[in-house]
Amino acid sequence: MEFLWNGILWVLALYGLFEIIKTIVYTYTYTNLKPDGIYVIVAAKNQEKKIEGFLRSFLFRLIYGKEESVKDVIVVDLNSTDETKKILEKLGNDYENIKVSNWRDCKEILDSVDGIR
Repeated sequence: MEFLWNGILWVLALYGLFEIIKTIVYTYTYTNLKPDGIYVIVAAKNQEKKIEGFLRSFLFRLIYGKEESVKDVIVVDLNSTDETKKILEKLGNDYENIKVSNWRDCKEILDSVDGIR
């Protein structure tokens, strides 16, 4: 019985190791995310009057507040019908810390990371 129990534990341990390796490979291969640090995801829909001021003030605090743990801000457009997407794309071009995405692409990345569902 002990042999069977040890066999099950080894299989589970190897499966866990495989999942960790798979996640690391996916992170390096399919995303531009750095492995260390915190990423802030901001979802916005129809916020053309507020989004630019919000992101600029947030980035100002990151850049001049010496907040080193936050690596990037991922801004997700939730199918806005106003000028929000254009503003986000402009800010993404102006600041290297801002990554602009749509909801579907962001959801696929999050769904692929084990533990987040």
